[in-house]
Amino acid sequence: MIRINLLPFRAARTRENIKRQISIFALVVLLMFAGIGYQYCGLSGKLNEVKAEEKKVKEELKSYNKILKKIKALNKTIKSLKAKLRVIKQLEKGKSGPVLLLDQISSAVPKDKLWLTSLTQKKKSLRLTGTAMDNATVALFMDNLKQSKQISTVNLQSVKLRDIKKHKLRVSDFTLKCNLATPKKKKSKKTKKKKR
Repeated sequence: MIRINLLPFRAARTRENIKRQISIFALVVLLMFAGIGYQYCGLSGKLNEVKAEEKKVKEELKSYNKILKKIKALNKTIKSLKAKLRVIKQLEKGKSGPVLLLDQISSAVPKDKLWLTSLTQKKKSLRLTGTAMDNATVALFMDNLKQSKQISTVNLQSVKLRDIKKHKLRVSDFTLKCNLATPKKKKSKKTKKKKR
């Protein structure tokens, strides 16, 4: 019988298998590194694009910041102008209000029959004191005041008869308390348009 020693053949085959496995492993590692390199290149390209966009956005923001500063300055100017306009309107209102009130009171006074001695105003309350020829004149004065647009109510607080011996006259000293009318707000153009 012939004996063949297959041991060297098996060893050679095992070496060949090991070499093949090492070359496959090296090829897989090489492909893996190539894939990682490709991914790295792609991501670094995207990162560069994002950085470029970020730079553009920051430059745009800087230009917008200048515009925002101008807008803030304009808003401050507008607020101060509105405040000044409010003050001017209040001054005009305050200037015309008392003048109109005094004009309406003087128009309500019956001529040569009634004289006012004092006029005191506290907020929406008005106190009038004076002297009239008789009680009917005081009543007429009260009726005239009630017709005024500036005065809402008129109340008689006191009436006293007084003799003036020098002129041989009997007069009526009176005190009236009046409430001032609150001015009606003018309807804006917007509300008028809505009603139509």
